[in-house]
Amino acid sequence: MNLKHFIGKNQMSCLRDACHGEEGEYFRAMIQDLKKTIAAMPKTYDTEGQKDKTITLHYFKGASDWWIIERDMECEQHQAFGYACLNQDTQNAELGYISIEELIAHNVELDLYYTLETLNQLKARIGR
Repeated sequence: MNLKHFIGKNQMSCLRDACHGEEGEYFRAMIQDLKKTIAAMPKTYDTEGQKDKTITLHYFKGASDWWIIERDMECEQHQAFGYACLNQDTQNAELGYISIEELIAHNVELDLYYTLETLNQLKARIGR
C-alpha cells in the first residue's frame, strides 16, 4: 500500500523524520498499521445498503473535517466516499464523494490517531 495517495508530502516527510528519531519504532509501527488499515478498507460500493457504515480515515483542516468510508477500487487513490462537515456546519454535513487528491493538494492532514467508529457514532458525537 502506497501512502502517498493518502498523506500529503509535508505530513509524510514529518513521519519519515519521526521514524529516525527517539521514538522511531513507534512511528514505524504506526505507518505499518496505517497501511494495513487502508488496504483493508471497503472499496467503492462495498458498503452500499449497510445501515451503519464504519469510518476508517479522518482528515481535517481548520474547522472542516472529512471522514472516509470507502476508497477507490483502483491502485491510485483519486476519490473516496465519506462524510464531510465544512466549517463545523453540522446541519449541512453530508455523505458524498470526496477527492483525496484535492484534500492533499490543499494541505489537509490525515488524523494519525483516529479511532474507527460508525457513521451513527460520529453523528452522535458531533451533534448531528
